[in-house]
Amino acid sequence: MLYELLAADSGLFNLLNYITFRSGAAVVTAFAIAVLLGGPIIDKLRSGQGRGQPIRDLSFEDQMAKRGTPTMGGFIIWLGLFVSALLWADIANPYIWVILFVTASFALLGYLDDRAKVRKQTDAGVSARIRLLVEFLVAGLACAFIMGLHGAHTPSGHADWGALTPLAEQVAALAPATSVEPNDASFAGGVAVPFVNDYFLPLGGLFILFGMVVIVGSANAVNFTDGLDGLAIVPMMFAAASYALIAYLTGNFIFSDYLGIQFAPGTGEIAVTLAAMIGAGMGFLWFNAYPAQVFMGDTGSLGLGAMLGVVAVAVKHEFALVIIGGLFVLEALSVIVQVGGFKLTRRLTGEGRRIFAMAPLHHHFQKNDWPETRVVVRFWILSVMFSLAGLATLKLR
Repeated sequence: MLYELLAADSGLFNLLNYITFRSGAAVVTAFAIAVLLGGPIIDKLRSGQGRGQPIRDLSFEDQMAKRGTPTMGGFIIWLGLFVSALLWADIANPYIWVILFVTASFALLGYLDDRAKVRKQTDAGVSARIRLLVEFLVAGLACAFIMGLHGAHTPSGHADWGALTPLAEQVAALAPATSVEPNDASFAGGVAVPFVNDYFLPLGGLFILFGMVVIVGSANAVNFTDGLDGLAIVPMMFAAASYALIAYLTGNFIFSDYLGIQFAPGTGEIAVTLAAMIGAGMGFLWFNAYPAQVFMGDTGSLGLGAMLGVVAVAVKHEFALVIIGGLFVLEALSVIVQVGGFKLTRRLTGEGRRIFAMAPLHHHFQKNDWPETRVVVRFWILSVMFSLAGLATLKLR
């Protein structure tokens, strides 16, 4: 919004032409909003929820002391993120709106799930089938829209909506054609293959189905991870920072050409929205650090995971999400392996056996007498390593 109102070719407001400046401003703005308004939001949630989020007795030390802690703290994140993103991002860029649409839709679905759990004081929220149906529907609409955006680029290398900065437009005009033209069908309906320069696996219409799986899978993987104080939000910030850099590089012809990655005009602006998420995440962590004053709930985790997934689809780095979001993948896989292994052994032997002491994975380590804070910090360390490994793949081509 400020970009449209104040950006200029010279003077102080010329800074608004730079994605890096607006990204930094988005971090600070979102953090300030989350910290300043987080307290009143928590008070409102506590007064409206009574006994707060239902806590299962998993026989962990200090766990039952968390009873009465309010949930739906994702509202703190969304307030900071949306206000900051709308202030500092170029709202003429359609990538911004599709990302915010997916994020808000999954956050709303998460809120309905949290509300049902709080009211019934059980773990049973919205029906799993209904939830997955809505998730796939929203993801399908977003992927179809993104596919259209990828196919709407002019051969000159910048988008029809004119969302590039003046400097970027000059660079695009001077730059030679990329080896994969932006309006090539393989770009719009293809998936970039890791470690290979400018090659897209042509999926055609199946690209939409592939993108749906990425978004829904990411949303639920982050949801599985959100089980301990601060466990999900910090790895999410690391992943968002990694994708902010990828978005900036992908949307810049010079950097993308140097690295041998696909050039997707307009995607650089996504970095501003991700920066707003990082700032809002830090503000939420202010209240969610152990011992948590509020839980993000599905209101936060579903929206955060979906945001990460749709960004990966938009910048055409879907496979990198498996590495960058490696911690989320491990948490989701632990649940799949636990449930699948139990059903398989019960069918074969008549007695189900569990592979892990408990799933998701963070509970397995708690069952092995790791204190909650040790699990959280070590998982944070792993998330940093996964993010760095994912970024390293940009040059391994």
